[in-house]
Amino acid sequence: MGSFGNLLLNENMKVFRRVRTWVMLAILALISLLMPVLMKQGMGTSDVLYWQPAVTTVQIAFFLNTIFCVVVAAESVAGEFTWGTIKLLLIRPWSRSKILASKYLTVVGFSILSTLLVIGMAMLSSYILFSHDVSVESGVLAGDAFTRWSYLYIDLFITLAIAFMVSSVFRSGALAIGLSLFIMFTQNIFSLIFNPDRYEWAKYVLFNNMDLSKYMDSPGMGLMNGPSEGMTLGFSLAVLGVYYVVFMVISWVVFNKRDVAG
Repeated sequence: MGSFGNLLLNENMKVFRRVRTWVMLAILALISLLMPVLMKQGMGTSDVLYWQPAVTTVQIAFFLNTIFCVVVAAESVAGEFTWGTIKLLLIRPWSRSKILASKYLTVVGFSILSTLLVIGMAMLSSYILFSHDVSVESGVLAGDAFTRWSYLYIDLFITLAIAFMVSSVFRSGALAIGLSLFIMFTQNIFSLIFNPDRYEWAKYVLFNNMDLSKYMDSPGMGLMNGPSEGMTLGFSLAVLGVYYVVFMVISWVVFNKRDVAG
């Protein structure tokens, strides 16, 4: 366990010793802090419960958060081949599974950190600038906010799995980033083309299950107006779980079987 802990520490050092990583985190923090300011200026009033601008801020900043996390995930494995440092890892007494696990956990850890940063800064700025009266409505909005943020992170989590898989299989950071962003920005279009209301099999398509906000009582801010018949939150989570397992199995099998030292 100590050996794996050192490996995990080594992978985190690779990420956080780069200036680029801190620049990305700084950009996320700055956007999350400034968006409520712009919203207050646009609305011309602060007589709004701070949960509302916080939710909007996080949803806007999350697009950039996803892109930054995808960049880290895409280069986690592919970068080792690009720089030729994969050989230095393989000559050490660590199995390939442990190497890949440490990289994946580092990617997930970064995504959690960046997500908490966005949420924390958005809540702080909104709390300072807008109303924060304790009321039943405030409690409802708080529950709504954390539910939405959880759904956003699940979407990010699956996108990271795709980027990590492509990075492991094809050893190309550019391909991993490009494909992940393609999925991120076109899932709405594919959801319209492969509509579960028209095609029964389409409810098993990845794109139709990534936006979980459609299962909320107020689906207006979701990517769809509501779930299709036969689709529930549990169903979509199960479908995403199956896809996730497939992505991880492919990543581990290919990385362990391929001649990565070549």
